[in-house]
Amino acid sequence: MSNLLERLRRRGWRMTAQRRVVAEVLDGEHIHLTADEVLARATERLPEISRATVYNTLGELASLGEVIEVSSVGRAKRYDPNAHRAHQHLVCAGCGTVRDVHPEGDPMVGLPDTERFGFTVTGVEITYRGLCPVCGAAAPEEGPESD
Repeated sequence: MSNLLERLRRRGWRMTAQRRVVAEVLDGEHIHLTADEVLARATERLPEISRATVYNTLGELASLGEVIEVSSVGRAKRYDPNAHRAHQHLVCAGCGTVRDVHPEGDPMVGLPDTERFGFTVTGVEITYRGLCPVCGAAAPEEGPESD
């Protein structure tokens, strides 16, 4: 569980009704919603919430380090509230579903000193790509072509 609401309370973040709804929508495990998905769910709970408020709140949460912006080529940015536990992402190339994964080992070890080019590496972002079970089942079988 991301415990986003609890983290925001501990920070003393001003919790307006609109901000609370956005945080509630984002709170949970394996939540990776686009801004439009957050807006749709927030509107169900608080019909008067505006698009600008949702976008501004997401931007503020990201700048505070309370949510991670997950970018995927050709798709809308997604917001991950699991910002305080090291993890990577598994992204479906078909539907865009994003899941948190926790591989074993330290990804920092995987980059030898000779490949750091003098950089002081402070973090690693790894994205695994593939097809989720639903998209994999719908994909045509790839096999040898018949003549």
